[in-house]
Amino acid sequence: MVVKVAINGYGTIGKRVARAAALQPDMVVVGVVKNRPNWEALSAYRLGFPLYVPEDRVEAFEKAGMRVEGTLEELLQKVDVVVDATPGGVGAKYKSLYERAGVKAVFQGGENSSVAEVSFNALANYDAAVGKRFVRVVSCNTTGLIRLIVAMRELGRVRSVRAVLVRRGADTKEVKKGPIEGLILKPAKPPSHHAEDVKTVIGDIDVLTYAVVAPTTLAHMHLVRFELEEPVTREDVIRALETTPRIMLVKASLLSSTAELREAFRDSGRPLGDIYENAVWEDSVWVSGGEVWVAQAVHQEAIVVPENIDAIRAVMGVSDKESSIKITNETLGIRGWFA
Repeated sequence: MVVKVAINGYGTIGKRVARAAALQPDMVVVGVVKNRPNWEALSAYRLGFPLYVPEDRVEAFEKAGMRVEGTLEELLQKVDVVVDATPGGVGAKYKSLYERAGVKAVFQGGENSSVAEVSFNALANYDAAVGKRFVRVVSCNTTGLIRLIVAMRELGRVRSVRAVLVRRGADTKEVKKGPIEGLILKPAKPPSHHAEDVKTVIGDIDVLTYAVVAPTTLAHMHLVRFELEEPVTREDVIRALETTPRIMLVKASLLSSTAELREAFRDSGRPLGDIYENAVWEDSVWVSGGEVWVAQAVHQEAIVVPENIDAIRAVMGVSDKESSIKITNETLGIRGWFA
């Protein structure tokens, strides 16, 4: 079965999911939805993605030199599933439209968890999303934390997780956001919302998160402490990280910053310099008994892309967990070491 996919919203996440879905052997992107004839719409058009727009904007798009195939409502009649990549909080407003059209929908982490039947991470709860109507892929930070938790659970019971998340202030294109100067503890009182979001996927976990907003656009950095029930060695932890899909180990002697990491992936030929993996610094892994510390970078623009692809297969019931992750990883070139 080839799954017919629509992308509603062709911004930071939508354009990446569209490109990734187009690479899948069992998916076809029928169309993408844009509300304004801006440079992102032009990019989609030049890449060959059929454009669907609000009915009252057709003339504006065509004046800008972009052929319009129809409206969102018309697109929904042609597809099996829609990936809603609209701005946070907007997706919920489209839910009733998806329901009336009889299509399945994959929402993003900017939506409240109540928008979907399941909050999703491919490694943690793929099977819970199989056949569901509405699924929500959790946010970039939550995705990064959950992958690490899955890796640590390979070593035994995780008693607690404590994390400080140094968050980027804005994506590269978001010129109206900040901060320009200073670090912001947000919120000042813990936990940040990421801890509760982790629990929407992994309910039986003791997790606490602080979040600091920093004046950077390149990536988030996580400093994470695990308390395991049984003592482990550093070698045990490295092995668990190496064998967990979508975790990539890097050496600080090679790449010591998020800036170098992003530039390295641009140089390597990744589209848009995207990093789909958790980039864990091998040097940062510190172990004492059952206490484990790890530092990782999370590319906020890209880390949820493979999760969206797997979520499409899950809601459509066309693949099991292992097969879907394998196909997605192979088509996107996801790897375990940067070398």
